[in-house]
Amino acid sequence: MKYVIIGGVASGASLACRLRRLDEKSEIKIYEKTNFVSYANCGLPYFVGDVIKDQSSLTLQTPYPLKARFNIDVKVNSEVIKINKEDKTIEIKDLKTNKVYLDTYDKLIIATGAEAIKIAPLSNKIFELKTVEDSIKIKSIINNEENNIKDVIVIGGGFIGLEISENLVKANKKVTLIEGTSHCLASLDLDMASFLHNELRNNGINLLLNTLVSKVEEVNNKVRVYFKDNSYLESDILIEAIGVRPSSKLAKNANLDLGFKDSIKVNNNFQTSDKDIYAIGDVISIPSFIDNEISYIPLAGLANKEGRELANHLILNENIDIKALGTSILKIFSLNVASTGFSEETLKRKNIPYEKIYLSPLNHASYYVGATPLTIKVMFDKNTFEILGAEIIGNNGVDKRIDVLATAIRFKIKGYDLAKLDLSYAPPFSSVKDPINMIGYMIENIKNGLIKQHYFEEVDSLINDKNVMLVDVRTKEEYALGHIKNSVNIPLDELRDNLDKLDKNKEIVLICQSALRSYVGCRILSNLNYKTSHLAGGYRIYSMIKLDQSYTNK
Repeated sequence: MKYVIIGGVASGASLACRLRRLDEKSEIKIYEKTNFVSYANCGLPYFVGDVIKDQSSLTLQTPYPLKARFNIDVKVNSEVIKINKEDKTIEIKDLKTNKVYLDTYDKLIIATGAEAIKIAPLSNKIFELKTVEDSIKIKSIINNEENNIKDVIVIGGGFIGLEISENLVKANKKVTLIEGTSHCLASLDLDMASFLHNELRNNGINLLLNTLVSKVEEVNNKVRVYFKDNSYLESDILIEAIGVRPSSKLAKNANLDLGFKDSIKVNNNFQTSDKDIYAIGDVISIPSFIDNEISYIPLAGLANKEGRELANHLILNENIDIKALGTSILKIFSLNVASTGFSEETLKRKNIPYEKIYLSPLNHASYYVGATPLTIKVMFDKNTFEILGAEIIGNNGVDKRIDVLATAIRFKIKGYDLAKLDLSYAPPFSSVKDPINMIGYMIENIKNGLIKQHYFEEVDSLINDKNVMLVDVRTKEEYALGHIKNSVNIPLDELRDNLDKLDKNKEIVLICQSALRSYVGCRILSNLNYKTSHLAGGYRIYSMIKLDQSYTNK
């Protein structure tokens, strides 16, 4: 059998190596149009920022060891320009000599990945960050003192846009980050993204949200970015990180069926409309684990898994069962930002009934040095109480919590059963009640009707509701530093002594910093037959969103 793989990065290289481990006799070839195979494209921004100093560190494999160890024939600088399904051949262009030649296949695998969306052609002033070559070019430009690069505009607030912005700041460049929607990172909701926005601004990034670029041009050795009102900003260079789309032109020209967002349409075993052609990685879409709808989630971890699973199918005849959760994490300055499953925005768009909770626990025991807060948002099914999605932001401990929640979604663990998990504990790592356990307790309380919640988006209506009394149960000092309009301050420890100030004919909505004290207050009042509820996430979430809006609305 002769396997030919088009594309040698995440999914293609993973497939090739797994194929060889399962089958010693077949011929395996990779055609890769760049000069590098099996490289760490997720590390490219950090190479630009000199966090990763050695370019060779980005290259996980090279053609020589792939041939020596796995007997895989790798052709770099080799672009497949045509697929001939009828005679099972491909046409390849040698990018160094421009010569075109043919090769044959028994099974062809398209792993061409995704291509960057661009609004302006690339030049010596305008860049994308997709390949090792891109990172080398950007790094050489900004590090050459003769170029005098001081100001950089980055268009796009996704993973690459955020990471390259951070690394440019660390390279002492002034960065303007432009995002066309209401918030950075599409996998987050606006409420959680407000913490990310604050971190970007605190580190000197000029963040422009809800800002659409109408055109880009080069003027007087500068890059000029125009907006809809014809105003513009100038910079020394521009990096386009608007997003990606499936690199499916080769498949389209071969009359293979395309699907969602012009990705290559495949069945559950990654087979295309041609029985001898398969496709994996960022060039395809796959079903979501939560609702089984087709989704496009271009992530390296997912692509690697697809490569391995396809090899198992081709050699071992195993059926593939990969569905996407979209679990992701990134570091932005001092913050770690992670998500899994559906965001609240996605749940609303899909009309999936849900409930949500917020909590702000410390990442480990409060008495152990260096404890910092985590901000956690969890969405769960109103009827089954299964987790639908989660978002976490914090300095430390984000990764292990998001991974537990991703596992909970994958195995359909009831949200309240998280309370029962026996998780590792020592003061430097967690608290006796881990934040994951706390999520379980909170969902259990909602399930049992022990607490009623309101959310930050309801606050304005609550302020003006004559049937509601807002009570802030933080200390007088906390209240003085900032509070919600029309709220009265009765510290939690003084609540029982001030019951005469509460109107039993109104709903008493309690507010504290993180919603922990307000929950305790609700239990006190509920047991005394008051109609009571609290603000989910507390003043901490509300004030961060208001702060973010104050910048965005300027």
